[in-house]
Amino acid sequence: MDEREIEAALAAAERELAADRSPDLAAMGFWRAVTAVKKRRDLVDNYAERIARIDRAVFRRRVSLLLPASVGVVLLSLAAAVGLVVLVVAPSLDHPLRDLAVLVGMGALLVATHDLAHLVTGALWGMHFTDWFIKPPMPQPGLKLDYASYLRATPRQRAWMHASGAIVSKIVPFAVVPYALAIGCDTWCVASLLAVGAASIVTDVLFSVRASDWKKFRREMKLAR
Repeated sequence: MDEREIEAALAAAERELAADRSPDLAAMGFWRAVTAVKKRRDLVDNYAERIARIDRAVFRRRVSLLLPASVGVVLLSLAAAVGLVVLVVAPSLDHPLRDLAVLVGMGALLVATHDLAHLVTGALWGMHFTDWFIKPPMPQPGLKLDYASYLRATPRQRAWMHASGAIVSKIVPFAVVPYALAIGCDTWCVASLLAVGAASIVTDVLFSVRASDWKKFRREMKLAR
């Protein structure tokens, strides 16, 4: 895709937005234009902010529950803190409340740390986030990237930012297992933690490589070669 075609794709998306319509970015060649810009670092400064404006405008038209990223970070941090507190309190409880507390604490950490991992690794490489959202049909929270800062990062940095959330999600359930054993949790609780960790791995192998973090990781690593 040359600069003329990039310009045409971006202009088409902008016309749709100006007409108060929600453009089909894939059908209009927008994402092919983005890929072309990624492949030519000399084009990033020319197109990064424009691409980000289009991406953000379309995203905000399609997501109903939306808050500033700073609010989302506070909520995610609180959820992680609650998870840790529940784990700390768990040994003082009798069975089965102790075991349930361990599972609840792990679950809170699992949900919160996924996006926090993206946030921390992205921030290390200059990537910013604009919004916190919950997008149907899966009621799962997420942080929306500022695409301009994303394009300015290197492909390898973008790849590992995507991978970070998936990696942390694999670590959390297994990391809680030694703690559960140390405080005397029942076998069913430990087995549940292992099952959650195993299910997370299987889900990544079957689905994430096609539609989520690992798909994006592979996409950016191809550009890094």
